Amino acid sequence: MKKFFYSKKIAPYVFICPFVITVLLFWLVPICNGVLLSFQDVLKNKWVGFDNYSRLLTDKIFRKALWNSFKYMTGTLLLLIPFPLLFATMLNSRWIKKTEFFKSVYFIPALTSVVVAGTIFRLMFGESATSLFNQILGIFGVSPVKWLKGAGTSFFALLLLACWRWTGVNVLYFLAGLQSIPTDLYEAASIDGASGWQQFIKISVPLVKPTTVYVLTISIYAGLSMFLESNMLFKGNNSPNNIGLTIVGYLYRQGVEKRALGYACAVGLILLLVVMIVNLIQLKVTGTFEEGRD
Repeated sequence: MKKFFYSKKIAPYVFICPFVITVLLFWLVPICNGVLLSFQDVLKNKWVGFDNYSRLLTDKIFRKALWNSFKYMTGTLLLLIPFPLLFATMLNSRWIKKTEFFKSVYFIPALTSVVVAGTIFRLMFGESATSLFNQILGIFGVSPVKWLKGAGTSFFALLLLACWRWTGVNVLYFLAGLQSIPTDLYEAASIDGASGWQQFIKISVPLVKPTTVYVLTISIYAGLSMFLESNMLFKGNNSPNNIGLTIVGYLYRQGVEKRALGYACAVGLILLLVVMIVNLIQLKVTGTFEEGRD
């Protein structure tokens, strides 16, 4: 038996067995079960074919939840890619001292519970004149705003919560990527007369591309799968006119609140398909596929 496990041919398969078993049990099997359930009415224990999917095509609330998720994902990508890269570049420069302190400060929001953060932000965006943001508006003579009852203002609150929570994490990702770039390149560019901005555009941005693609990929997934932040901000899954309803929130509503498991599985599979398509498109646009073939 010892000779069997120490075999150079067998050992690699032994090492990957835990990963393969985990994927099979917690990813592949649930997906297969979800596919089967999506063609059924689970409560009636009846096979309904493509009825759940055809229902999605005419479901206005599903379309609104999908649009809300896309809008949120786009907003987070526009904010949580370029700004963390700029902040990381600043931290990586020789002009910033005590970078370890700033790394710790940046990462603190990610360690905070979403439940706690969502509750605090809900109080900050309260309707009363004494809430934080209404007090700020009051300084400029603006009347109190019902932040979480308007589509635009509630979207701003969600984006602010996302930026507060995830900017520091992305800064650390980009900082790790920047620190892997040889300093000789910057020194040579400086000798040739390149400005700091030119070094950033011509050296930092291209060479940190693998990190950018990684952050972009996880941000797309995080944006489309967001649920708990909205649930805590609106104190439940029933926001006014569904302005805060996301695709995962709609899945939860159908599968848990209404117990329409078959329909919820159809929603979940559409979400999986959308995430895969969006990520495949961004990998194609960023040229990751071509680089992999090379």
